[in-house]
Amino acid sequence: MITEGLLGEFEFEVTNTRKLLTAIPDSALGYKPQPYSWSIGQLASHIAEVYNWYDGTLHQDVFDMAAYKYDKGDISKASNIVAKFEENVVKARTALQQSKDEDMFKEWKMVMGSADALFPPMPRIQVVRGFLFNHLYHHRGEMVAHLRASGNIPPGLYGPTYEESQRS
Repeated sequence: MITEGLLGEFEFEVTNTRKLLTAIPDSALGYKPQPYSWSIGQLASHIAEVYNWYDGTLHQDVFDMAAYKYDKGDISKASNIVAKFEENVVKARTALQQSKDEDMFKEWKMVMGSADALFPPMPRIQVVRGFLFNHLYHHRGEMVAHLRASGNIPPGLYGPTYEESQRS
């Protein structure tokens, strides 16, 4: 029942993430709103990567970021980032479908090569909601702001955008 609910939200939000990533033009990939910010390409790649974390989050009790390896591929084209996103979504969906409700309350922690947790150990369900889902929503919000700041129009995710509502 828990996993079913998470899968419903997952599928709905995959559609929104796809809309956002496919709205990025190649010409905007290098844009940074501030020198210390990620570029649109880097942020889009990170959004795609979050879907690669599902298996380690759902099927390991300890996620070691020091041992984590990820090939983001060529992020010089938006279509490459979207392709990596689609590849990661398939793996994430499978990991979520294979998870069990009773495992959602088992303790999970993230480390960086040592036994010390990067943040307090917590029930897996809390990690799924925070580390996977909410983290992704946060970065999507950043992407909307980056797209607008670069002169591009983001798609509506939960209804029409301001720009869409002004069209006659």
